[in-house]
Amino acid sequence: MKLWSKSATVTNEAIERFTVGRDREMDMFLAEYDAIGSLAHGAMLHSINLLTTEEWSALQQQLRLIIREIRLGNFQIAEEVEDVHSAIELLLTQRLGDTGKKIHSGRSRNDQIALDCKLFFRAELHHIVLATEALFTRLLNLAEAHKNTLLPGYTHFQIAMPSSFGVWFSAYAESLVDDVSMVLTAYRIVNKNPLGSAAGYGSSFPLNRRMTTELLGFDDMNYNVVYAQMGRGKVERVIAQALSSLAATLGKMAMDITLFMSQNFNFVTFPDALTTGSSIMPHKKNPDVFELIRARCNRLQALPNEITLLTANLPSGYHRDAQLLKEAIFPAFTSIKECLEIAEFALGQILVRTDILDDERGKALYAYLFSVECVNELTLQGIPFRDAYKRVGDDIASGTFQPSREIHHTHEGSIGNLCLPEIRSAMDLIQSAFPFDRVEQAVKRLVGEE
Repeated sequence: MKLWSKSATVTNEAIERFTVGRDREMDMFLAEYDAIGSLAHGAMLHSINLLTTEEWSALQQQLRLIIREIRLGNFQIAEEVEDVHSAIELLLTQRLGDTGKKIHSGRSRNDQIALDCKLFFRAELHHIVLATEALFTRLLNLAEAHKNTLLPGYTHFQIAMPSSFGVWFSAYAESLVDDVSMVLTAYRIVNKNPLGSAAGYGSSFPLNRRMTTELLGFDDMNYNVVYAQMGRGKVERVIAQALSSLAATLGKMAMDITLFMSQNFNFVTFPDALTTGSSIMPHKKNPDVFELIRARCNRLQALPNEITLLTANLPSGYHRDAQLLKEAIFPAFTSIKECLEIAEFALGQILVRTDILDDERGKALYAYLFSVECVNELTLQGIPFRDAYKRVGDDIASGTFQPSREIHHTHEGSIGNLCLPEIRSAMDLIQSAFPFDRVEQAVKRLVGEE
């Protein structure tokens, strides 16, 4: 069954298989949102007298029932049905006869799929913000717990200056603040209503686009009907850039942890239940979780380029190329959420070494870690910085360097002043800009849950 079928329509089987591709699989992500969009569209059709009160009441009842069936896992797209839009309209027609055939008045699959995707994206971005918030809170709590636990700092993989686990944990927490800021930008672009643009040229029906915008909890609409269609690809690209930013933070943290777990560093470890072993080397304790996070996040950082290449150089209007966007970005949401959740879970059991600098190995290996502190101390005594630098350098070269291990960092963001409340406030401010509550209330009203 196809929405575009005519009486004599017969599609070659090979063409059918190729053009449908993975759409039935991908469209299962959209099923609930297609029905929600149809509820808003149907309410609008009733308001402009294209549906009678009786017809709209029957359609509303069935659409709400279909949503419940989808949520219970009792909905499928049959092999003979082209996509989710066709599947839901077919169900309505089977259950309501001619009334079911009226739901598509004033819309095209073009604005229908654009709407479904935006509703799906909006919900997924909400889940991602919640998962990021959980990881962020975990990192801040670890930073507070380990703010006085010293950690050797490295640059160029060479021993550099004293740091702390508090600095390290809160660095990634603050990075997540900027990542969520990018998610917010993506959310604002997503949260505009394309419904009513039809095939990109509007409709001769007196559609009330403001009504559907309000019913679905959108901030606003995509006003221009051509631009509403041009948003396919652009929306996905902006989302991909936000996901890529999150992935970059997670991937870098995973790399750090993988490095820190090696015996050469031995800064952190995890309980055996969170690691894997070797089939031949009984001593191995492998950081497979973080290696897989790193790999997944590397793949996610390629996503913006993939979407750009899928949509580059297309003229205005809808093109079937956009179908492949779903295959690229839908699984990405699952992947980034899983990475966020497993990272938060694992970090809840991280074991931090508190004596890295204090045992015999640490005292010998990290003696030069405090060279800058010694330079700064001489400078405070009135010796010009460059002269103090040369004196300490000469002591190191001659083997007479005796470091002071006292740390007196007080400025914002340093070992002694992590600014954790400020980082928390920055995240709270960004999160408060998401209209999650208003959106959820709008959807609940449509579905009949409020």
